Amino acid sequence: MLFPSNNTPAGRTALAWIGALVALFALALWSLSVGVSDVSWGTLWSDSDDDMVAQVLMYSRVPRTLALILAGSAMAVAGLLMQMLARNHFVEPSTMGTVESATFGMLMCMLFAPDLPVFAKMGVSATTALAGTALFMAILSRIKLRSAWIVPLVGLILAGVIEAATTFWAYQHDMIQSLRAFSNGDFSVIVEGRYEMLWLSLGVTALAVLAADRFTVAGLGESFATNLGLNYKALVLQGLIVVSIVTACIVVTVGALPFVGLIIPNVVRLMQGDNVRRSVWWVAIAGAALTLVCDLLGRLIIAPYEIPVGTVMGVVGSALFLMILLRRRAKQG
Repeated sequence: MLFPSNNTPAGRTALAWIGALVALFALALWSLSVGVSDVSWGTLWSDSDDDMVAQVLMYSRVPRTLALILAGSAMAVAGLLMQMLARNHFVEPSTMGTVESATFGMLMCMLFAPDLPVFAKMGVSATTALAGTALFMAILSRIKLRSAWIVPLVGLILAGVIEAATTFWAYQHDMIQSLRAFSNGDFSVIVEGRYEMLWLSLGVTALAVLAADRFTVAGLGESFATNLGLNYKALVLQGLIVVSIVTACIVVTVGALPFVGLIIPNVVRLMQGDNVRRSVWWVAIAGAALTLVCDLLGRLIIAPYEIPVGTVMGVVGSALFLMILLRRRAKQG
């Protein structure tokens, strides 16, 4: 037999993979066909001299769809890594100060070096994101009582302090409106030439995937990882660098994407467990799918106008998060 039987675990896994990839491909095709301009696939493949449809697809729709897939998958994987390193299922880059620190870095660039190239701005944003994330981990290491709720509360408090300082500084220099552009994810400005930095986040995420087994061990604690011969501190630093670069790339390109790194790893964990190597691909696909769905909702609810994907994701993500909490409470009760 060329394919495993559907009644075996391998057969069911193969069918699940095929279904997930088909669903993601269908969402991507739907994203390509939604917009103000009427894009007809029949016109695209016809012999008509009007190449407007092809231009809309190549310069606007395709870059936007690729940006949605890259940003959603990278942010979801970053959330998974951060949850393993913090050993808590309720943290992600937007609930521990990483996103706010990256936004602070962008504000510094706008104030003191507005003419910097995009990659230089991303470097500054990644540096501040790494500093904010390292501060969170340092504070966490000093807390003896690390319950499931204390860790995210510490992250939210730190994120609130950084955001308040950033907002105050932006207000002092009349930069509030510019700051808001990086505080809420929006893909409406994505065209060819405006999303290519997200490929860097894909490359960094791929490096993290290669070390998936080590991150699984790191999630079991420092003493356990050290007994197995791993350099725990170096591994944590590697994970923080990955999370910081991914967050900076996404914030600089499209703005903040809330809840992706929180909801998706928890949903996948319910089915796949805490094995990073086994779940990371599912996290990436589900993160891309959720981002595509939220973007489609934002484009369709009040068409031809758009709701920023960050706003839609905040509503959908909070609802899904409440469902996860209620499910967990029902199991414990």
